[in-house]
Amino acid sequence: MWRFPFACCLHTAKRSKFSAPWSRPAAFMSSLMINQPQYAWLKELGLREENEGVYNGSWGGRGEVVTSCCPANNEPIARVRQASVADYEETVKKAREAWKIWADIPAPKRGEVVRQIGDALREKIQMLGKLMSLEMGKILVEGVGEVQEYVDICDYAVGLSRMIGGPILPSERPGHVLIEQWNPVGLVGIITAFNFPVAVYGWNNAIAMICGNVCLWKGAPTTSLISVAVTKIIARVLEDNKLPGAICSLTCGGADIGTAMAKDEQVNLLSFTGSTQVGKQVALMVQERFGRSLLELGGNNAIIAFEDADLNLVIPSAFFAAVGTAGQRCTTTRRLFLHESIYDEVVNKLKKAYEQIRVGNPWDSDVLYGPLHTKQAVNMFLGAVEEAKKEGGTVVCGGKVMDRPGNYVEPTIVTGLAHDASIVHTETFAPILYVFKFKNEDDAFAWNNEVKQGLSSSVFTKDLGRIFRWLGPKGSDCGIVNVNVPTNGAEIGGAFGGEKHTGGGRESGSDAWKQYMRRSTCTINYSKDLPLAQGIKFQ
Repeated sequence: MWRFPFACCLHTAKRSKFSAPWSRPAAFMSSLMINQPQYAWLKELGLREENEGVYNGSWGGRGEVVTSCCPANNEPIARVRQASVADYEETVKKAREAWKIWADIPAPKRGEVVRQIGDALREKIQMLGKLMSLEMGKILVEGVGEVQEYVDICDYAVGLSRMIGGPILPSERPGHVLIEQWNPVGLVGIITAFNFPVAVYGWNNAIAMICGNVCLWKGAPTTSLISVAVTKIIARVLEDNKLPGAICSLTCGGADIGTAMAKDEQVNLLSFTGSTQVGKQVALMVQERFGRSLLELGGNNAIIAFEDADLNLVIPSAFFAAVGTAGQRCTTTRRLFLHESIYDEVVNKLKKAYEQIRVGNPWDSDVLYGPLHTKQAVNMFLGAVEEAKKEGGTVVCGGKVMDRPGNYVEPTIVTGLAHDASIVHTETFAPILYVFKFKNEDDAFAWNNEVKQGLSSSVFTKDLGRIFRWLGPKGSDCGIVNVNVPTNGAEIGGAFGGEKHTGGGRESGSDAWKQYMRRSTCTINYSKDLPLAQGIKFQ
């Protein structure tokens, strides 16, 4: 059975067979934020009171209706009709047909279409960023920055479209040549999480498209408006190029759609971003059919600051990495290891920074800290704080729910726990930072690696030897290994992903494009003879 890490903050309503589609009481409609004058810009993104959550060349949806709520005040924004399983099956069929057209287009021409998608997103970047703040809850600069990531990966993919391919290899046989041929896998399913509802889709979508794949997107149910708005922009680009809309399909939905994608042999690659718990279920379902999966799961990330660390770098890095996005990034710093000689100074300065953080509506330009995404996340935060206290921790800052509308909690610092305490090894998607003292390098490196996840890590030091030990085989076991920068804020040019329970998948830059293709080794005989490999004689 498919399970989410916590229940979604959604209101659902099934369509009555006796009522006309989209019929709702006028009083209910007027209460939606989209109908308030200050949010009229939402309609410029093509959104309305009730939105169809299925796109496969045309818009539709026969599933239940969900109401998307604003985490800053828990008011309803607008509604989305999700996909039914029948909608999903129809969309897969149309996507497979669209692939026959898309795969025949030369890669550089596919890159031109992706370039246009990036340009179209750039034109709406401020409004999409505001929608991100409104529906997901991250602050405006982060929301705009996330859309910028999609724009950037489109630019990156355009160049990549002229570079993908394999080597020509020398053959041991006269008159023969070996080549590596790379072809698209076909249909790429993309399941994204609430915390990065645009960027993660962009990483997958732009690269998968230039590789010759078609994409089917299922975003988080709590960020369905973002999924619809982004897809509308992409759909217009495809239409302008006289291409099938099903090249970039959308099926908003919940567990039933996710399960269908995981079990469907027609989905050649399934990219899943989410919790380790759900990711494990996805991996098992995909593996049962010998399918391919790309997993981006949890991260219990650490910063290590040594005695020679530049505290002018450590303090703002730990502050941003622990508090940014209200602690809801997969790369958020959750553990801070401080050399005993700098421990007191760093904790005191961090506490002062925490107490001065500017809190408010995430779409206001001067705000640095917004709400958690759902009420369930607030409850998880409170449960983790209480568990930390039971295990011997001391809350030196924060630890409470803020007295204001919405899902706001105080950013929290906890000291006094053992480095291997149960709560420390449990990833809580909230702004809780556990701080520890260490005496030597061996302990610090070992403590970084002792958690099950292996996504991001960072060390602060000026010691060149220590830096290269950190980067080497006995250093960090994570997929992202930083020096003198935070654990979060990765650039698109490198491959993004982690090891161990983080899933092992790689997205975005470097050679991550290979995940979206299948490789064939081809031997070509252009001679008139038939020599066999390894000198075998068979005559």
